[in-house]
Amino acid sequence: QAQLVESGGGSVQAGGSLRLSCAASGYTYSSSCMGWFRQAAGKEREGVALVGTGVGYAAYYSDSVRGRFTISRGSGKNTVYLQMNSLKPEDTAMYYCAIMIGTCRGRLPRDYEINYWGQGTQVTVSS
Repeated sequence: QAQLVESGGGSVQAGGSLRLSCAASGYTYSSSCMGWFRQAAGKEREGVALVGTGVGYAAYYSDSVRGRFTISRGSGKNTVYLQMNSLKPEDTAMYYCAIMIGTCRGRLPRDYEINYWGQGTQVTVSS
């Protein structure tokens, strides 16, 4: 059973930056799609950015964050980072680390496809 531990959330003013980290343990699958979902108050959980373990570590982003957020894998493949720049108040949400076993299937996964979730870390962006 994989365990995911997130860190790096917090409060920031609009235009600022934050970096989220997620470390997975107890995970032995050879390939995975790992990254971040978020859920704002009163809204459904949505995929933000995920990255695969294939050649080139293909990454997938939601339209709302593309160009502002960058996801990357750690050298050990079981760690991912989300660099969030130019943050906006609408980025305020609980951010969840997520793992889907296998490849990302060429697209941003849906939440029902996720096999493991972290506990979440809050990101608050004030205007």
